[in-house]
Amino acid sequence: MMSPAPSKNPDLKPAGNFQGYAQANTADIDEEIARVGPGTPAGEYLRCFWHPVFMTSELGELPKAIKIMDEELVLFRYGSDDGIGLVHKYCPHRRASLEYGKCEDRGIRCCYHGWLFAPDGEILETPAEDLGDGPAKQIRERTRLGAYPVIEFNGLIFAYMGKPENMPAFPMYDAFEIEDMVTRPYEIPYACNWVQVLDAILDPVHTTFLHSQNSSPQFSDGMLETGVLKFYERNENHFLGSSTRRIGDNAWVRLNELILPNFTQAGAAFAADGTEQRYFGRSAFTRWVVPVDDESSVAFAWGNFGDRCDPHEYNTKEGCELIEQGEIVERTLEEKQRRPADSEAVEGMGRISNHMGENLMPTDRGISLYRRRIRRQIKDLENGTLPPQPVNPPGASVRTYGQDTILTFPPKSDIDDRDYLMAIGAAVMDIEFEYENCDNQERDATIIDKLKELEAKGIDL
Repeated sequence: MMSPAPSKNPDLKPAGNFQGYAQANTADIDEEIARVGPGTPAGEYLRCFWHPVFMTSELGELPKAIKIMDEELVLFRYGSDDGIGLVHKYCPHRRASLEYGKCEDRGIRCCYHGWLFAPDGEILETPAEDLGDGPAKQIRERTRLGAYPVIEFNGLIFAYMGKPENMPAFPMYDAFEIEDMVTRPYEIPYACNWVQVLDAILDPVHTTFLHSQNSSPQFSDGMLETGVLKFYERNENHFLGSSTRRIGDNAWVRLNELILPNFTQAGAAFAADGTEQRYFGRSAFTRWVVPVDDESSVAFAWGNFGDRCDPHEYNTKEGCELIEQGEIVERTLEEKQRRPADSEAVEGMGRISNHMGENLMPTDRGISLYRRRIRRQIKDLENGTLPPQPVNPPGASVRTYGQDTILTFPPKSDIDDRDYLMAIGAAVMDIEFEYENCDNQERDATIIDKLKELEAKGIDL
């Protein structure tokens, strides 16, 4: 076999303005909000709030080792009424792991030397030591196992990991109380920093491209359309991003929301495509993005199913995975490359994205707003001011807005349609804001009635 002939143009150079060498040095990571361990700025900030840390159904009769905000912890059940404890992983005697401890009526007993700890970390027994002995008495008086308060709610276990004297009330959201809604707890791990996952909720544009135009629609055909965007700051910790799309004669107003630090909701994943009228349809998920450590995180959530949420047929493990990110979790590399979903987009940035190398655009305004507010609240905390908790009207649950509204508003020949869509989206949100102080059932019913009136009356520009 003959060797190929040598090139006739050995000095040929590819044409173009290549800048790889000049940009080979990577930008810095955003240390202030990326690091989540104890004592870090964001870590201390996040510890001012309640977070889901585990699914109730996954905690059996044996202890479970977990990691949250870069702390190694152990969850366990105790007592005949299935109380739940959350403690530091290592026994303060000789550092044995309590993952191998024994769950008992009064707490958890270390496998190594039998020390027994109450759920709040008190040392109840040091059985190998003389009860009258000075060292044993002293250690029980001055030493405790690190422990955190927990609340089990609707299939998720929540923990407060901050200073005990600053513990807030557990927040109740109106999304917990939607009539005829069925919920399913789920968790989805992400191999990247928590902020990368959180960013997507205030990035309505990615739905059009990542979930629709990149391969084929992962949710509905209607999301192929690019909407007009508007961002809202409702109070010190509540951010909303609306996208209003044109689908034939309909205007589809879809709203994503973030309540700091990490509570998120959006519109439906599969219940709406813009072709049929819908009035204040609610979120497909109620979700928290919780840091595991600096380089990994987990979404704990409920999938929401019912007439105002997503279809009951998606009330499965795989259905919740589709709602969360557009594809199921377990896929081959080729499948992920051909049909990337949220996990590929955010994990592909690296374990901790180099924010200093970003080029944010006007469509990224929601991301800029919430990151700036987190920084401000971190600084306030460093100066002694606690961050605000989710806001609720007196005697009521915290108001949320993640939703879909689809109204029939055909295009007008004398009005630029993008301006028309912007006005429709703003009018829908004005109605939702106007009735936010009503009680839950009255609020929802009134908003739905007012949206129908808006559709019938029309909008004058």
